[in-house]
Formats: sequence, C-alpha cells, structure tokens
Amino acid sequence: MFLIVKHIDIEGPGTFGDFLNERGIPFTTIELGAGQKLPANLDGIKAVVVLGGPMNVDEEHLHPFLKAENAFIQRVLREEVPYLGICLGSQLLAKAAGAKVVKSPVKEIGWYTVTLTAHGKEDPLFDGFLEDGPIYHWHGDMFHIPANGRLLATAGGCPHQALRVGKNAYGLQFHVEVTDRSIREWCDEYKGDNARSMMDDYWKYKAAFDRQARTLYGNFLEIAHA
Repeated sequence: MFLIVKHIDIEGPGTFGDFLNERGIPFTTIELGAGQKLPANLDGIKAVVVLGGPMNVDEEHLHPFLKAENAFIQRVLREEVPYLGICLGSQLLAKAAGAKVVKSPVKEIGWYTVTLTAHGKEDPLFDGFLEDGPIYHWHGDMFHIPANGRLLATAGGCPHQALRVGKNAYGLQFHVEVTDRSIREWCDEYKGDNARSMMDDYWKYKAAFDRQARTLYGNFLEIAHA
C-alpha cells in the first residue's frame, strides 16, 4: 500500500493518484489539515508520498501536525521506506534530514524548466526525463541539501529543484501532479494573478508535461518495488 499525505484539501495527488489507480496499486490518503493522524508504524506501507501546502516547514505553532510529521518522516528515512515529496513534501524531507529550508531566491509561480545535475542524470528517478519541457511550479521557499543528500536538479531562479536523501527518499520542488482543476483552485485560494496565462500554458504543455510526470511516476514505482 502507498501512503499519501495531504496538508490542505486542494493539494491532492492529482495525476499521481490517477496513475496508481490505473495500475491497480492500492493507496490511502491522510489529510493532516483535516485532523487525521499519521500511522503509528510503517507496517504494510510500501512507499510514502507527501504533497504540497501553503505552510512553511517551521510553522509548527500554526500547524501542530508538522511536528509529528517531521518525526514520521525521520522514521521513514531510518527504515528506508521509499519516499517522494512534492514541493512542501520536498522541504519537509530536507528538514527531517537536518537541512535548512529558506526563502527561494525567486518565487516561482508558473511554468519553468529544470536542468538535471550529473547526479540527477545517473539517478533512476530521472531515467528518460527530458529537460526541455516546462514543469509547473508554485513555491516561495527552497530546501538546502542535507549532508547525506544529493542535488539532482537545478534551475536559474531556484537552484535546488530536486534531491535524494539516502538511497530512496526523493524531493521535487516542482509540481508534476497538477491538473487544470488544481491550477484553477490554487489561483482562487492563493490569489494567483496570472491564472489565465497559466491555464493557457497548461493546455499548450499538457501532453509533454503529462509524459514527464508519468515517466517520474513509473520510475518511482520501480524504486518502490525494488
């Protein structure tokens, strides 16, 4: 079973959930923002996927579940359960591994390309990944790389775009799971001022973007099953 962790209702698994359903892979979703609790142990959990959210990793005074989540991710790392963190999920991974999360040099909202590092080009998560296609971003923070981590992808505005911690815990600063509904809801909730252009770009990039996302999903499933 895959465990998917949500922080806010409108940031769900999107196309990753569709991908798992297509392959008949069971998953359960925990909504921390709705008061649901993380499991007491990792028995039967084949992989953990932690999604995004508008909060900062250090806002435990505003979102008390972040403290328990940090301890949970540290346990995931100790037990080497495959992990994929998206946006906030990547920042939480870095924090759990001992790295800082800071303001990004550039607040990225919209479509940007990322470049694989030498480590990224050799990593199984990015096997078959094409670097010339725009990927969706919505974030103002950026993780640093922990001592036992590797930088896998970079970009001009935000240099830390993807990381691996240990052998099978990954974080993506960008969003591969979004749908047209995601973008509309985020623009409404987070007051995105270029919603129309982002939606136009979504439909322009959708076919290539979905292929990129599915490449990463398939690679992560291979890692989780190894």
